[in-house]
Amino acid sequence: MKNRNLTRTLRISYTILLFITIIPSVYSIIISQIHSIRYTQIIQNVSYANRINNIAKNEIPNELWEIVCGKKDFNSGLQYQMMEEISTGLDTMLQSTISTESRIKLEVANRAGITLLRNINNLSEQMKNGASVTQNEASLDEIRTITALFSDIIQDFIVAEIESGNKTNASFRRSSIILTIIQIIITILAIIISQKSFFSVSNAISKPISDMESLSTRVANGDLTARIAIPHVDELDTLAGNLNTMTEQIEVLIQKNMEEQQNFQKAEMKALQAQITPHFLYNTFDTIVWLAEEERMDEVVKITKAFSDFLRISLSRGHEWITVSQELEHIQNYLTIQKIRYADILSYSIEADESLKNYKMIKLVLQPLVENAIYHGIKNKRGRGKLLVRVQYADSEHTKILFEVSDNGAGFTEERLAQVREELASASQNAESLNSVYGLYNVNKKLKLYYGDATEGLQIKSEAGNGSTVSFTVPVFTTEHF
Repeated sequence: MKNRNLTRTLRISYTILLFITIIPSVYSIIISQIHSIRYTQIIQNVSYANRINNIAKNEIPNELWEIVCGKKDFNSGLQYQMMEEISTGLDTMLQSTISTESRIKLEVANRAGITLLRNINNLSEQMKNGASVTQNEASLDEIRTITALFSDIIQDFIVAEIESGNKTNASFRRSSIILTIIQIIITILAIIISQKSFFSVSNAISKPISDMESLSTRVANGDLTARIAIPHVDELDTLAGNLNTMTEQIEVLIQKNMEEQQNFQKAEMKALQAQITPHFLYNTFDTIVWLAEEERMDEVVKITKAFSDFLRISLSRGHEWITVSQELEHIQNYLTIQKIRYADILSYSIEADESLKNYKMIKLVLQPLVENAIYHGIKNKRGRGKLLVRVQYADSEHTKILFEVSDNGAGFTEERLAQVREELASASQNAESLNSVYGLYNVNKKLKLYYGDATEGLQIKSEAGNGSTVSFTVPVFTTEHF
């Protein structure tokens, strides 16, 4: 089966429509120009004819009368300039007129003009030879007769030109009728071509699109065996083939997605195990044993309960979202354990707005910050360290929550702080190579993963010898978000 090409079909249709649409315009322009030029020539010829008619009938006889009467000298008269103007006008009209009858009139007028010029020359010779006034007046009367004849011929020419104008007007009307008929025919052809092109393109598109819609519905309902027939339309064949290929790959992608989900859950478990670091477990158990050996049973109960609650919230039955209150309880349990271990060097406080405690947040993001403050801040400082965990609204509209972990520990130098910030921003690198900021990196990555652009991630302020403040801001959520 031969493939159809919609682009070529539309291009041909539009080219034909454009071509037949241009025909009336071109025809109209040509006809209008022809008639316009003809009308202009006729008007110019009539204007010239009126001018030379006036010269021959009035101006030349009057000029010669003044010469015969002695008011002017023959040589100072304008009769020859007038005859030159008549001759020029006749030549111009002969070149521009297209009417045979008008040309005949002009040729007769031209001969009459030659006779008139000859008689003027005869009058000039008579006056030079001293002819009498009576003889000169007789010659002038003959000249008047010739000019009257010339005037009649020019009048006939004007009538012929007017008649030619009428014929031109009639031709223009006929052209208008022809143009109207052409436009009607073209309109009918345009409608036929448009309809044919519409149905051709519509049929070529509608059925394949309907088949594709049916395919998507069947796939959405779980029928992964669905396929679409190739429509043999150049613009749609690739799309149909891609849909079939996509359908074939869906099952593979579903299986791959299931494997990725399993890997993701494994990664989450590994991350959870990484959060409950082995040395923290060992140290906690050692502390419990040591307290038991010292028979400090109250503290054994306290640390064991805190450790139990710590693990309970860490696991959270697999949930990723807990309340702010639970997150703070998790920190409280962690600090209770650490306080018993580091009684001489650690004091802490937790300040939280009570109205925030029921909001939801991603779990286990504060504990790594507290752990980092203890092990890399307070333990490296001489004397008692103080740690403050603060939770409050970040804005006056109460749309964001600010979490801060501050310590008065060793802090960062400017160079080290710049390095830490750069490491946190480089999300593509291997987190295990970050050493001392591994916990901070994981928290920052987790915030970006779950909150996206709604959080700027971890913000660190620090000064060597004066402690550090690590904070982050998240939107207020009342339910879990994924």
